Amino acid sequence: MPTPARPPRPPRTAATPVEAVGSAPDPLPTQDAAPARRPRGRPRKTAQTQDDSQQRRKLMDKAAKLFLSQGYAATSTRDIAAAVGMHSGSPYYYFKSKSALLHAVMAEGMALALASQQATLDALGGDASASAQLRVLVRHHFEILLGPRSGFIPVMLYEWRSLTPAQRKDVARIKDAYEAAWMPTLQALAAQGLLRAAPAVARLFIFGALNWAVSWFAPRKGLSLDALTEQALLLFIDPMPSTAP
Repeated sequence: MPTPARPPRPPRTAATPVEAVGSAPDPLPTQDAAPARRPRGRPRKTAQTQDDSQQRRKLMDKAAKLFLSQGYAATSTRDIAAAVGMHSGSPYYYFKSKSALLHAVMAEGMALALASQQATLDALGGDASASAQLRVLVRHHFEILLGPRSGFIPVMLYEWRSLTPAQRKDVARIKDAYEAAWMPTLQALAAQGLLRAAPAVARLFIFGALNWAVSWFAPRKGLSLDALTEQALLLFIDPMPSTAP
């Protein structure tokens, strides 16, 4: 997989108690006792599990922001722990190493983006035009790239080489699936004479152009994401089918 393009970096701005040894065993059920019924569905998450999940998510969010603003090499695990309000060694309860945390930021962020993208396409419906599909794909990508939970893609762009080869392969598998979902739309647009480039090349240009927005987009001063989407579409597709032979 080609290394993602790297736009300029923006300015830096407890254990479960063990049962007592020698405790009396539970009494055996009598023959008249009815067997316990197994509850259906997934077991409910305990409060501890939910808290661990929330803390893990906070670590990933704070780590992504620090990796982006300071760089992966310059960010210590102590920095990340302090940003979340943890003791310096607490992140190791959730991640084996800083490298594992970086991998989780990218891989889990990419997996969530893949699922969100599919949900967006499903909500649009199968009867939507190819132009409408590309519009929601571009708008969704801008939300993933520039929205409130947008840290992981910029981190991917800047810190791809900080991953191990195995980690890069794992993240690339999810990233390729995310980008492959665009191909049917681009191929349909090309068949209609609306796409300005061959589908495979257009996909590379589109992601390169959209991802570069992390280096210049300013939500308080510039366009809204909806307006930004409309401007981007003007670069990639014609409003009417081409009449050229």
